[in-house]
Amino acid sequence: MAAHDFEHDEAVITETDKAVEKPPLFRVLLHNDDYTTMEFVVYVLQSIFHQNELEAIRIMLAVHNEGVGVAGIFTREVAETKSERVMTLARDFEFPLLSTVEEQ
Repeated sequence: MAAHDFEHDEAVITETDKAVEKPPLFRVLLHNDDYTTMEFVVYVLQSIFHQNELEAIRIMLAVHNEGVGVAGIFTREVAETKSERVMTLARDFEFPLLSTVEEQ
């Protein structure tokens, strides 16, 4: 059995000069209206955005008092999916709750 000839092996070294950029982030906003209950907004924040009860109440109060509240910050696809889920759930419960997405 012959010994392996290491002199003829070629090593491949690759360098990457490209910096990996973080994807842009987007806010999912909930907008106040005169019909959606505060309890439902808390439910949405807990079920779709996985907020704990205290944080969900804080965000709901921002929606109620300031007209809009940030439900969460995500990549574009996740933000759009969560916003659509909010709108679908609201319609299922016959609430006009509006959710929008904006770049951070």
